[in-house]
Amino acid sequence: MYMEKPRHEDEKKSFLDSFFKLSENNTNVKTEIVAGITTFITMAYIIFVNPSILMQAGMNSQGLMGDAAVKAGISAINDPVVASVFGATCIAAAIGTLVMALYANLPFAQAPGMGLNAFFTYSVCLTLGYTWQQALAAVFVSGILFIIITVTSIREKIVDALPHNLKLAISGGIGLFIALIGLKSGGIIVANPATLVGFGKFTDPHALVTLIGIVITGILMSRGVKGSILIGIILTTIVGIPFGITHLAGIKVISAPPSLAPTFFAFDFKGLLKLGEAGMLGAFTSLVMVVLTFSLVDLFDTIGTLVGTAQKAKMLDKDGRVKNMNKALLSDALATTFGSIMGTSTVVTYVESTSGISEGGRTGLTSLTTGILFILALFFGGLVGVVPAEATAPALVIVGVLMMGAVTKINFEDFTEALPAFFTIAIMPFSYSIANGIAAGIIFYPIVKLVTGKRKEVNPIVYILALLFIIRFVLLPE
Repeated sequence: MYMEKPRHEDEKKSFLDSFFKLSENNTNVKTEIVAGITTFITMAYIIFVNPSILMQAGMNSQGLMGDAAVKAGISAINDPVVASVFGATCIAAAIGTLVMALYANLPFAQAPGMGLNAFFTYSVCLTLGYTWQQALAAVFVSGILFIIITVTSIREKIVDALPHNLKLAISGGIGLFIALIGLKSGGIIVANPATLVGFGKFTDPHALVTLIGIVITGILMSRGVKGSILIGIILTTIVGIPFGITHLAGIKVISAPPSLAPTFFAFDFKGLLKLGEAGMLGAFTSLVMVVLTFSLVDLFDTIGTLVGTAQKAKMLDKDGRVKNMNKALLSDALATTFGSIMGTSTVVTYVESTSGISEGGRTGLTSLTTGILFILALFFGGLVGVVPAEATAPALVIVGVLMMGAVTKINFEDFTEALPAFFTIAIMPFSYSIANGIAAGIIFYPIVKLVTGKRKEVNPIVYILALLFIIRFVLLPE
């Protein structure tokens, strides 16, 4: 007897094909789903790393900051605020990625950005003295600003204003800074009163586990293993058990999603201005620097990822532009805004999306798959709490290595380009501040161009930014 094929199956396939335009992009459902899983595995390390960084900004129930938070053994297992950050990380990543899927129909995934979470913690909170509630308010403001400049022509003007070499230097400098943070948190690099910094003791269990983790992850990356960073974190966590670094007491593999109450809408806009400490002008320049850094780094990181990846995957339109570029940027801006409301730092488009694209992902169905997996990750918060700082430190070092690659494209032959780029890269780790590095580069760029008769190469916006940064350093010396 003839059995008619269930209609709903054909309708479902037809819907996916028509909605995501699979046939037009020479792909299919299976390829897209596999690509989405690949992207998630490659970037899932962020759900381990982000809470471990943001808790050092004071995002824990004890309010401890920096190394004190790490030494206290605070984690998602025993701290509701850290657990909330974990939940916010997953939800922000899911929202951003799902918007990218359903609105922009592109195979790019989003999550709280490495580098920007470091800026949030080490520059805004630990160096400038903002509370994490004030820092979240700054992220929210930058998200709104990013939405505005995306739907207007301001975005193009800002992109065109900053010199190409400075954009590359910002990426490289953040990479070096992140690597330093990883080496420091893992005990590889320590303070030395005679030489400022020095090696830690490699007989110390903390440093030893971190070093083993770097070797493991480095080997995996060298062999091109997909998900190398995530696998490296897991293996290093296991290695930490006999060293007494990883503690398994109270572990729950599957648990209910954490409450977001501790970080949800926890903005402190009034405190963000800090008028009582520096006066109106000083508060304004400080706020401008913080918000501008969040916005610019997010903007250029996202644009760089979209353009670079799209070129390799031949996902450009007839004019050589990324398909649905404005929609992708708006997705990124919305994700940052929603992420700050949930309780996490700036959300960016992840370069790890290239792993899924290399598997054939070409449409939003890829990112839809990744977004769903981030939602499912909410039920594994107990595992995140087990991961020690020594297991996430190698991930920071490896991400630093990847970001430093941008330096190879900088034009060091032209000294007027090399000097600002160098200061941008060097000042970030040397002053322990991403913002200082960006400011140094922007200040030196117009100076060296002016004295060499190349003032036409400097966009007027750069002069304005340089002046703002100079005012900031004069009125608010750190």
